[in-house]
Amino acid sequence: MGSSLTRAAQWTTASSGTGKLEFTPMNRFLLKEILHFVEQFSSQHPQEAEHVFEEPLHWSTTLVVSDFKTDYDISDSDVQSHEKDYEGHPLLQLSPPTVYVRSFSQLSKLVHLADDKKLEEIQACLEENKDPVVKILGPSFVSTLEKEDAHTDVLRLVDKVKEKDQGKDPEVKVKLFLLLQNMDNQLISKCLKEIAGQVSLDPTAVKNEVELLKKFCSEGEKRVLKLVRYTSDYIFSNGCRSPLWRQMHGEICYLVIEPCDTETLYITCSTAGVFLNGGIKHEEEESGYEQTSDMYKDLVTLLKSRSPHFTENINMQDFAVEELPSTQKIQHVELVDVEEQGQPQRSYEQQEKNVHEEARQQHRPNKAGHEKKYELCPRWRNFALLSSCGKAEENKPSKSSREKKSGEIQENLVPGAKSKIKAEFSVSSFPGRLSSQKIKAEEKKASKSSGEQKSGEIQKRELGSEAKSKMKAELSVSSFPGPLSSQKIKAEEKKTSKTSGEQKSGEIQKRKLGSGAKNKIKAEFSVSSLPGRLSSQKTKTPAGSMPMEAFSESSSESEEEEEQPERRPESNTDLPEYWQIQKLVKYLKGGNQTATVLTLCAMMDFNLMQETCQLAIRDVGGLEVLINLLDTDEVKCKIGSLKILRKISHNVQIRRAIVYMGGLQSIVKILDSPVKDIKALAAETIANVARFRRARRTVRQYGGIKKLVKLLDCVPNLAKLTANQEKDVEVARCGALALWSCSKSTKNKEAIRKAGGIPLLGRLLKSPHENMLIPVVGTLQECASEESYRSAIQTEGMIKDLVKNLSSNNDELQMHCASAIFKCAEDKQTRDLVRKYRGLQPLVLLLSKSDNKQLLAAATGAIWKCSISMENVAKFQEHHALETLVCLLTDQPEEILVNVVGALGEFAMIPANKANIRNCGGIKSLVNLLTGTNQALLVNVTKAVGACATDMDNMAIIDQLDGVRLVWSLLTNPSADVQSSAAWALCPCIKNAKDAGEMVRSLVGGLELIVNLLKSTNNEVLASICSAIAKIAKDKENLAVLTDHGVVPLLAKLTNTTDDRLRRHLAEAIGHCCMWGSNRASFGDSGAVGPLVRYLKSKDEAVHQSTAMALYQLSHNPNNCITMHEKGVVKPLILFMGSDDETLQEFAAGCVRNIRLLAQANRNARLYR
Repeated sequence: MGSSLTRAAQWTTASSGTGKLEFTPMNRFLLKEILHFVEQFSSQHPQEAEHVFEEPLHWSTTLVVSDFKTDYDISDSDVQSHEKDYEGHPLLQLSPPTVYVRSFSQLSKLVHLADDKKLEEIQACLEENKDPVVKILGPSFVSTLEKEDAHTDVLRLVDKVKEKDQGKDPEVKVKLFLLLQNMDNQLISKCLKEIAGQVSLDPTAVKNEVELLKKFCSEGEKRVLKLVRYTSDYIFSNGCRSPLWRQMHGEICYLVIEPCDTETLYITCSTAGVFLNGGIKHEEEESGYEQTSDMYKDLVTLLKSRSPHFTENINMQDFAVEELPSTQKIQHVELVDVEEQGQPQRSYEQQEKNVHEEARQQHRPNKAGHEKKYELCPRWRNFALLSSCGKAEENKPSKSSREKKSGEIQENLVPGAKSKIKAEFSVSSFPGRLSSQKIKAEEKKASKSSGEQKSGEIQKRELGSEAKSKMKAELSVSSFPGPLSSQKIKAEEKKTSKTSGEQKSGEIQKRKLGSGAKNKIKAEFSVSSLPGRLSSQKTKTPAGSMPMEAFSESSSESEEEEEQPERRPESNTDLPEYWQIQKLVKYLKGGNQTATVLTLCAMMDFNLMQETCQLAIRDVGGLEVLINLLDTDEVKCKIGSLKILRKISHNVQIRRAIVYMGGLQSIVKILDSPVKDIKALAAETIANVARFRRARRTVRQYGGIKKLVKLLDCVPNLAKLTANQEKDVEVARCGALALWSCSKSTKNKEAIRKAGGIPLLGRLLKSPHENMLIPVVGTLQECASEESYRSAIQTEGMIKDLVKNLSSNNDELQMHCASAIFKCAEDKQTRDLVRKYRGLQPLVLLLSKSDNKQLLAAATGAIWKCSISMENVAKFQEHHALETLVCLLTDQPEEILVNVVGALGEFAMIPANKANIRNCGGIKSLVNLLTGTNQALLVNVTKAVGACATDMDNMAIIDQLDGVRLVWSLLTNPSADVQSSAAWALCPCIKNAKDAGEMVRSLVGGLELIVNLLKSTNNEVLASICSAIAKIAKDKENLAVLTDHGVVPLLAKLTNTTDDRLRRHLAEAIGHCCMWGSNRASFGDSGAVGPLVRYLKSKDEAVHQSTAMALYQLSHNPNNCITMHEKGVVKPLILFMGSDDETLQEFAAGCVRNIRLLAQANRNARLYR
């Protein structure tokens, strides 16, 4: 009942403590086992069964008082057992519907009484008691025993408990703990056996099917799928890729598949079959595991059900040839690294790390399930190796056979191709960043690996002596791209001598590398010379000291874009720039300090903003060299490398590669450099790289936010700046650019605030330079979505500067300023400040720039939010904003329309503006927008239409354009906001329509729809629907139809609400619905009268008025009068009779009069009986 519940049981939510048990075969199996344990416990362990629990187990039971017979004290509403604990509490107590149980003996008896509902009782008990073992034995007792070793004997455990002096009968408690622990272990074992017996898929079958599907992702006419990828690159020893705790549920791996004709599919492959999940996009997800589709026997069947294009174009013969064992019955599935029973489940990341550590410590050779595939880089394709390597990939039973085939391929090449490959090996055999410590570790590890030594021997046989000597010479100075030590630089300088270059290089290698290292290098040729993606160990453990707590942090902000899989387009390798840059990168790898600087300068002469040049650097392994140069002590090398990285990082693939290689950590580290040029270049590079979530998270986790905020500290607004101050300003500008990119993350926004970034941004906002203002305002408008920033922007006096820059000549700066005002104007004080600093007119002037859609969207948004204050609306009208806004109702993107319509809805609150909207032709445009699908737009449109409908002339036009029907149809929209906004809009439409009753009846199914919405759980929807019902019920025929649809019990059911807004309109609806037939009596029978009396205690005067009206109508029924009198309605009504509100006076007096008349009639009846 511990680990089995948290790991084997299947819950409706991610947390086993808060959800419900799903109705699954596994849960059914668990419940039966636990039930059997409870039923047999009293007979098998009578002493332990009498032990009194530390806390009672309680749950909502299906048993009633009549189910209990003897051995219990039974009253009308309560049941207690004769047996009591030492404090006098009954060991079983039933206070329907809750039952409290304090011992296993009573639990066994209760289960026996449940008869055919035993499983339901066990399930309810487990769901409502998060940790039953802790309640049974006490938290301190359980924690003490869990710390002991599993092999500790019972006597030692008893002594340990006695030392702690934890309660009575320690021997019994220890035995009980061991019994529960043993039962828990048995449950886990039985669950695994149950899973193994139900298996229909296994990791090998899934892997084969995925590999086959990947073949159909090729470009061209035969393309059937866009993408097939795993969410995790790590493979456990049993072949599964899913986290260990999900393997307990039989899940094997998670896939992301993009069909050509439908949306992306997120798929779970399990032993029971395959199904769609909630959207697991990458291995760091912590949610989304729930099943959202039917179960399918294999991936092909699922894809056929979802993608017509796949069904039509797939060649079924290809699948038949592959002989996929997708539905084969497997006898056993191995689950690795399952924790010791009784221990808390660790996070997936920690478990994965432990698996890596164990693999390193034991030096185990890779199994087939662990092999990682490497993509061929373009230079291999150019040597016509693709077909040969492709064949070698198909049948690779082991590592050694793969290496042999690699040697055969080299042997079959012509001499020219061989020499070319040797040269290529010398500069790119080891892609990735290997520090000197890692190299030494690899050298030691190589000497112990017999498989890799064999690989070296194979290579020796395949390559001639001349080739081997050349490879040794070149490897000695260029195999490991990175910072060149003084010894290496000297060796490079010596190598430039034509007479003795290769010999000296060979000598350097002999001195530096031991035999183990050389064997390792030879062995690595056959398996890792092909550049590809780094292993999970290297990418997840980048250089730098970083506490593990930072990596465990989840940074999944819902408003951010998800990381999309990298799609590598074929670079144009025919251009001369491509090959020239590749040659330069080779010089960069093999050159000395001077050659490195000269090579960097030569690379800068190319157009590095061109994609061909960018991909040329990446394809030849230049990124690794550029990143490693950042760790040198040579300033010129750092500056040259950063200048190149700054430009090429505009490429999406490049910036992702920089992050995956761990380069971003080095760039963040450079921010501490005393050289200002380096800091500026590093910050600007971060600004380019941090455009996706993983990069932004990396910057924060490695302390980059604090460092970037420090860069903002300068004096930007002096009349004359010295050269040093100008550099400070440039550093601050680049820092603001980086913060702008990082501020798209919610956690980064908070980190910027805590680092003291707001005052510094406010100071930079006063700068006269536009290139400084744009990133500063961009950062502010991005962060203004947080309330803490909006408040700080007010207090720091930034509104004045934002308004000032609205008049700038730079459209981008104007756009960011308007966007910042748009977000900040939610607060009334900000709206007043914008008006105070005369910012309303510049916003209206921006509406004339209709060609710039981004600027127009920001300006209309700012106008919308500012127009919430009626004082601002009057100012806007002085500048003829209304007419301009109406003209923008057509031929504009939805983003702009949402803001324009929202502003018109606020403008229409002033009666004079309603006529202006009509005169400008705005009514027709608004009604036309009711047919859209954008929910935010529909909310604003219905609000605007409802505001305009309060004018009789406008209502006539709306009715003529069939606007009421369109608004009514929006009640079926799935969005609660749209439903409530539409219902509010219907209220003035019904009120001001000429023949409202007939208009409502003409809408087929309209009244039934209104009544059904009373079942909503959203208070705003309920309030708006009640208001609409109050208007509809004024027509007798419509009220009769509403009554037939069951409006009375639904309204009565809502009366227990505490929401004053809902109370007001609910009472109004009840009052109007009382005027038909026996509805008054029905409301009384449904229990609506008592709760209505409580409404009179509300502090909202509007609630008082509507409640008094409803009570007055209900008081025409004698039974209701009696209920009101019993609930104490007379005293508050007498107080309301003295109110200044005449309507409230009248209804209160009428209700008291009806109660008084009933009392008088009752007295007369007694007197004259």
